[in-house]
Amino acid sequence: MSVAVPSVARMRQAARESVSGLPRAFWWLWTSTLVNRLGGFVAPFLAMYLTVDRGYSATYAGLVGALHGLGGAVSAVGAGVMTDRLGRRPTLLISQSATAVSVAVLGFVQDPAAIAAVAFLVGMAYNGSRPAVQAMMADIVAPEDRIRAFSLNYWAVNLGFAFSATVAGLIAEHGYLALFLGEAIMTLLCAVVVFVKLPESRPVREDGEDGAMGPAVDEPEAGLGAVLRDRGFMAVVALSFLIATIIQQGFVGLPVAMGASGLSSSDFGLAVAANGVLIVALQIPVTRFIEHREPTRLLVGAALLIGYGFGLTAFAGSVGMYALTVCVWTIGEIINTPIQMGLVARLSPTHGRGRYQGVYVLSWSLAALVAPLAGGVVIDHYGADVLWAACAVTGTLAAAGYAVLMRAIPAG
Repeated sequence: MSVAVPSVARMRQAARESVSGLPRAFWWLWTSTLVNRLGGFVAPFLAMYLTVDRGYSATYAGLVGALHGLGGAVSAVGAGVMTDRLGRRPTLLISQSATAVSVAVLGFVQDPAAIAAVAFLVGMAYNGSRPAVQAMMADIVAPEDRIRAFSLNYWAVNLGFAFSATVAGLIAEHGYLALFLGEAIMTLLCAVVVFVKLPESRPVREDGEDGAMGPAVDEPEAGLGAVLRDRGFMAVVALSFLIATIIQQGFVGLPVAMGASGLSSSDFGLAVAANGVLIVALQIPVTRFIEHREPTRLLVGAALLIGYGFGLTAFAGSVGMYALTVCVWTIGEIINTPIQMGLVARLSPTHGRGRYQGVYVLSWSLAALVAPLAGGVVIDHYGADVLWAACAVTGTLAAAGYAVLMRAIPAG
């Protein structure tokens, strides 16, 4: 008992240090993210709603899912521009209000073409908030605390997703319309938090451009052309795309491969649950460990863990072994995400943060489009083992890319 007390005290001290020193505005932004993700009911069950409840084919459900992803890709860059021009707060309010309306409409439309069109709009509206959230965090959090802040926000995203995915299954038993209306209500609540508690954070321009919180910065605005010409940043985007494409296979190639091995959907649920459980349990302590360490080795190691974690799936034959491989690549994801997001914030000029974050978000949106197509083609024509080997090769390429890139980027 005497040994346990100091251990508990150390855990409490570590928890206090993990959350201390961050501004009040960050915690309201964090709260809005958590509320938003707690109500993320529709996306995980959209395919099941279309096939089981509405009786559409799997092909049609896949098309709707692809259009949802395409909407997110389209809005990423546009929302980034809005974030810089209109401000972070207006972009958040527009995105969240549009999401609430479009999700509610999606629950009522009947025509297949209308469902597909509204799903595209939902994807656009939902993804439009991401550049604004990440730009606002870069505005209000000191550079030395950004990795910790991005990690805490990512933890909120996964905590909310774990809750919403569980609750959504229970709600769906009483009718899928309740899912759509529930998400609309929670998204509106998120918008209320932003409206009431979050001031605009866009930095003030020396030439008199309005801004509410940030200091005056004598720096020209970065247009999209400047973003695309920034070779260092675009290299980060390309590496992010590779990492995201691998991680997407955990929700695309993995269930297909497990099904082909004779395992059930509940077996897949048990295996992939390790991803959410580990992120919720380990994201904060791992971030404390890596926060002030040299990022190059961490990014290289994370890419190898992600790539070879999926590569090990070729040797899995039971639910426990599949879960073990999920644990390996999840640890890589936990390390990669906050460091990479902090790197994006460091490379983004003050008056171009929205555009830079929009292009970065685009890398994940495009991966969500490419991964299902690539994974399906490889499995159908060459088998799942080739897909897992390709993931290992892609992870190795990403690791080499990080090693080269970080030598070319000045330390910050």
